[in-house]
Amino acid sequence: MSTRTVIRGGLVITASDETHADVLMEDGRIAALAASNTPAAEALTAERTVDATGKYVIPGGVDAHTHMELPFGGTFASDTFETGTRAAAWGGTTTIVDFAVQSVGHGLREGLDAWHAKAEGNCAIDYAFHMIVSDVNDETLKEMDLLVEEGVTSFKQFMAYPGVFYSDDGQILRAMQRSADNGGLIMMHAENGIAIDVLVEQALARGETDPRFHGEVRKALLEAEATHRAIRLAQVAGAPLYVVHVSATEAVAELARARDDGLPVFGETCPQYLFLSTDNLAEPDFEGAKYVCSTPLRPREHQAALWRGLRTNDLQVVSTDHCPFCFSGQKELGRGDFSKIPNGLPGVENRMDLLHQAVLDGHISRRRWIEIACATPARMFGLYPKKGTIAPGADADVVIYDPHAEQVMSADTHHMNVDYSAYEGKRVTGRVETVFSRGVPVVTGREYTGHAGHGVYTPRSTCQYLT
Repeated sequence: MSTRTVIRGGLVITASDETHADVLMEDGRIAALAASNTPAAEALTAERTVDATGKYVIPGGVDAHTHMELPFGGTFASDTFETGTRAAAWGGTTTIVDFAVQSVGHGLREGLDAWHAKAEGNCAIDYAFHMIVSDVNDETLKEMDLLVEEGVTSFKQFMAYPGVFYSDDGQILRAMQRSADNGGLIMMHAENGIAIDVLVEQALARGETDPRFHGEVRKALLEAEATHRAIRLAQVAGAPLYVVHVSATEAVAELARARDDGLPVFGETCPQYLFLSTDNLAEPDFEGAKYVCSTPLRPREHQAALWRGLRTNDLQVVSTDHCPFCFSGQKELGRGDFSKIPNGLPGVENRMDLLHQAVLDGHISRRRWIEIACATPARMFGLYPKKGTIAPGADADVVIYDPHAEQVMSADTHHMNVDYSAYEGKRVTGRVETVFSRGVPVVTGREYTGHAGHGVYTPRSTCQYLT
């Protein structure tokens, strides 16, 4: 049965335009837009009308870097696909791209099937998968071709975590060569894990066990070195490269240099690097463990380079790297040894609001907010224009956003399945009011009206920034 909804009177913001327009949604898609208070707008009729006067009407966010239920450090990320996607919806994100994991000694298909089983029937919003490649061999390389054909078009490798996810330069080169042929995109965790492990061992031997030392051993220069090496390996392979969770001034410089040379190199950063710092890692009484993630939080002076990179398009995407672990019972595994603290922060619910605050603070424009949080991640990972914009034919993933509402971020009020907020007590202006996923209201006037199983798996095409 046809269902039609019209959103009237809002300011429609996409990556390219801002216009006062009415939006008609029908059968899960955007059916039409018409300038508000015109005969064309009056002709948009529907069973349901939503008044967005004084509000923004924006595309649902696309978070291209999440880790629901990820096994790590002897435990699991605390958000399931059900709780994590519900929290994402509360925060105005309507699509996530999560990471399926290949275990060493096992095939890509086995890992992908395991993640399909975790997610299917449990998601409040639409989802897709990247593939973590932990074991490059002849069979794995053949499987990469098959996955690209069926819509898993990006593959993550790690220069960090020896003995877990780590790939050496030869394995990285072989995977990049394969992606150059099959159209896939290699995503790189760029830190020199071999060198970092030496520094970890030395720090612990000196009795430096507190959370702040996690940041001190994972040096910015080792992120920059690995970023440089990944770029050069990709250049040798003739492959594009996407560097995840860029945190350091020196790493941004490597990306900028490569892009100035015309290389197909892309970078993302995350809200934690834009709003948090080593000051948080140094919080007393083991509180700093809440902020342990990799790449680590940096001294505050690195933030200016990240904001500048977002303005100059040397960084194209802000994703969350949402990988939550509760302070109680999970982060506490590392008391007395920072290297045993599970790495990851919660944030899937906070991203859109934090970036709106960045608009108010003068770091980025409104359209750039939508570009880095919705449109570019959709294009980067083959989801555009189905996702990431408001245009006829696009999925009706639409957020009505109140730019004037004030809120205080807190674990007491968030919906992520984790016992602390990385942004506890932070005051921001702007808040999600209503969220549609494929035309279905999943958050309605600050009430959750969605359900597990509404979200569907979404195959992706290849990166839309490559010819």
